[in-house]
Amino acid sequence: MLTVLLAIHIIVAIVMVGFILIQHGKGADAGASFGSGAAGTVFGAAGSANFLTRTTAVLAAIFFMTSLALAHFAQKQAEDQLRLDVPVATGQAPAEPNN
Repeated sequence: MLTVLLAIHIIVAIVMVGFILIQHGKGADAGASFGSGAAGTVFGAAGSANFLTRTTAVLAAIFFMTSLALAHFAQKQAEDQLRLDVPVATGQAPAEPNN
């Protein structure tokens, strides 16, 4: 479960960085109003900004939720390591008695 959550977290982070880099800054709107051909794009004159903004917000929410889940798993793992009443697995099999 932890591995799947970590993989989703990394993928969302990479995609979110890509979507943030694709977006135009606020200064780009002034140049678009003087006929840069933005009306002929797939999303229309202002549609791509709205789509990218909403997608980035959804990705940020998913990133936030996976961050909280990973922090919860890390806390549980740290608590288990600090407990004294739980035997620690050494990875060695118990010795067999000689007959």
